[in-house]
Amino acid sequence: MLKRKYFLFIPLFVLLFLVACSDDTAPNAGEESSVNKNTLKMSWPSDIGEANPHLYSPNEMFAQALLYDPLVAYGNDGTISPGLAENWDISEDGKEYTFHLREGVVYSDGSMLTADNVKRNFETVIGNSLAHSWLEVVTVIDEVEVIDELTIKVSLKESYYPFLQELALIRPLRMLGDAGFPDSGNTADGIKKPIGTGPWILNEADENHAVFTRNENYWGEKPSIEKVEVKYIADSQMRMMALENGEIDLIFGSSQLTPIEFTTLRQNDEYLTEVSDPLSTRILSLNTTFGVTKYKEVRLALQHALDRQTIIDHILSGMEQEAHSLFSPGFPYSDIEIEEYNFDVEKSKKILDKAGWIVDGKTGIRSKNGEKLELLMAYNSSDQIHKAIYEYLQGAWKEVGADVKLVAEDNQVYYARTKAGEYNIVMNDTWGAPYDPHMYIRTMTGEQQIGNYSIMGTDSSDKLIEEITRVIRSTDVTERASLYESIIQTIQQEAIFMPISYKQNYLVANDVFKKIKFSPQQFEVPINLYEMK
Repeated sequence: MLKRKYFLFIPLFVLLFLVACSDDTAPNAGEESSVNKNTLKMSWPSDIGEANPHLYSPNEMFAQALLYDPLVAYGNDGTISPGLAENWDISEDGKEYTFHLREGVVYSDGSMLTADNVKRNFETVIGNSLAHSWLEVVTVIDEVEVIDELTIKVSLKESYYPFLQELALIRPLRMLGDAGFPDSGNTADGIKKPIGTGPWILNEADENHAVFTRNENYWGEKPSIEKVEVKYIADSQMRMMALENGEIDLIFGSSQLTPIEFTTLRQNDEYLTEVSDPLSTRILSLNTTFGVTKYKEVRLALQHALDRQTIIDHILSGMEQEAHSLFSPGFPYSDIEIEEYNFDVEKSKKILDKAGWIVDGKTGIRSKNGEKLELLMAYNSSDQIHKAIYEYLQGAWKEVGADVKLVAEDNQVYYARTKAGEYNIVMNDTWGAPYDPHMYIRTMTGEQQIGNYSIMGTDSSDKLIEEITRVIRSTDVTERASLYESIIQTIQQEAIFMPISYKQNYLVANDVFKKIKFSPQQFEVPINLYEMK
């Protein structure tokens, strides 16, 4: 049987449009590009919101990263480097962090960065702790104390080794100037103005576009580009047309183009195309407390019935690398030996046969003690990649006797379902740097547990909960490495997740750039590092 059997074809009109974009007779992609070579024009799929550094959606992360700085930064190799804090001291018990701020850092309104201002930023986030309950960096802080004008001490309720990693996140602990705070003092009520110390200043924003200009008082290396114009374009085909006619110079991020759209544009020499290193993992999460996926033999059988390479080749256009482990080996504590579940349909059938799942001669669907091997797989109806993968799996898994029921829902209903755990399998991504591995694993347990990442209901649940609790609090690097090895190997043995591929970011640009690159954080567009010709 050909693997190609379950491949879902792209509609003809889309292919014709893509071919037209890559045809040799197409106009020069850069001919009508920016007249001012110090102005970058790019697309984004949605409005950036008010750019409140302390809140989430509808505030767009890439804009928050342009405007606001953290105390510490996350480097390409996973190391923590100075940000607004020039250096810091950590107490022996891991409960006190003393940050020494840079001198002379100026906000975009001309005000100075001070320890009092940093304390104000910390306290408004802590005061809105319910909104940040998923983020332990907020809930673990006990006290913020000003030592002097440029020194601040943060005391924790208990040791928490990822404290610095979570301070490096794009939100919520980045610094807003005092004049940006609302009269209430609580940024949960909104902000007066996005006043930051970052390399960019927001000059203009409405429902159609946003304009950023270079912060001439930036404390770090100033961007070579002077101006960034962001045009909101919700549809990927319209983005491609805007790139072709020179309305924009850059489409950044794998969320803005489908794999087939990107690979088609990549074939056109008029465009500059780049692909990042692995940034996160595309996975299927199996609910161990709902329906037939609570049985380990079913989870194991499905693991061996997963043909990753066919999905990558035919649905992801060969754009991603095959994944067998929950985290890419390039992430901290993640270069771990695991037992891989290789694609083997006959082995999958034997596992189910041995466990007593009998095939119905008429329907081809298995059952055991009156329970059908039925899988409820929900997805966001607007996500065409998820839809294509699910439809492929629906056909492929029928071959081993599984009846896959697909449920397409709008985002709000889908989110409510996954939070309630009313599914057998859902598709997720790990969160990438600097969240992985610690934060993704931590949210599998305790009050912060997220429904579709649960490790409950397995024979190893108690062991995993105990080890996850210990690893987050450990101040010993060797002990942490050992605990992570045990946790990741146990998760693999329990077949809780089915890694498909390591996701990468990609970009397409007109030929106006001399230097362009990616950030280790997948939601950041590092425009301050770009150079135009």
